[in-house]
Amino acid sequence: MTGYGQVFNEKYALTAEVRSLNSKYTDVVVRLPKEFSDKEYDVRQKVGEALERGKIMVTVEFCRADPAKNKNETLDGAFATAFQQLKKLADKAGAPYDGLFQLAWNIAQSELATEPLPPEIIPAFEDALREAISQCQAFRLSEGRTLEMSFRKYIAAIGEKLNLIAAMDTGRLEKIRGKMKSALTDFFGTEGFDQNRLEQEIIFYIEKLDIHEERVRLQSHLDYFLETLDEKQSNGKKLGFIAQEIGREINTIGSKANDASMQKLVVDMKEELEKIKEQANNLL
Repeated sequence: MTGYGQVFNEKYALTAEVRSLNSKYTDVVVRLPKEFSDKEYDVRQKVGEALERGKIMVTVEFCRADPAKNKNETLDGAFATAFQQLKKLADKAGAPYDGLFQLAWNIAQSELATEPLPPEIIPAFEDALREAISQCQAFRLSEGRTLEMSFRKYIAAIGEKLNLIAAMDTGRLEKIRGKMKSALTDFFGTEGFDQNRLEQEIIFYIEKLDIHEERVRLQSHLDYFLETLDEKQSNGKKLGFIAQEIGREINTIGSKANDASMQKLVVDMKEELEKIKEQANNLL
């Protein structure tokens, strides 16, 4: 499921961002500043446990400079100090100033990069990450509620079409039987065929058109889908499997219906089912 969370800690100029996209598997991409590179395994574990599934991107940004100062000013100050000290050493040694600028610049950057982190930055980092994950989960939960309403709507629509098919199915086989006998009688006449053999063949043929079992199974699958939807744990894959079974019964009804009106209802049910399959990929 898609989700997003972002937390900015102004005191430490620290930003934690968590994004998730739909995916069948758990794929966590972590981008951390080098100051927190040793935390990558812990971040992957926490994010994977909390968000379970999806393509998840974790990005943490951190500015080392004191928030009360501009980073450039801090770097400029370190550079100026290093440059003055190098000039004094060059004057004492009678050496030229060639290359002092680049050397002072490298020293200034190195000093900022190796400055030890304040001990309280790690808890701040963990808190920011935890809150970003929580926001992402809340985003997912909100989207999940919207999807749940859509699923119930699609299932209800399939159920309505199934009820219409059940109503149309009443007496359908008898009508087919009557049409077959009438057509054969018109073609052969009353003495042109064995009545007993005809009845056996008609019964055999009509049994292939009977959709009562398929209707019962389809209704059972629809009920099971809603029951699974109400469960607390993540059931995205399970709902996908149930949707496959729903499709199997709808297809069988369509192939056995032998009725244009029923075929139209079957097409409508397939349309609703495709919406379910499409959205089921967004569930955990």
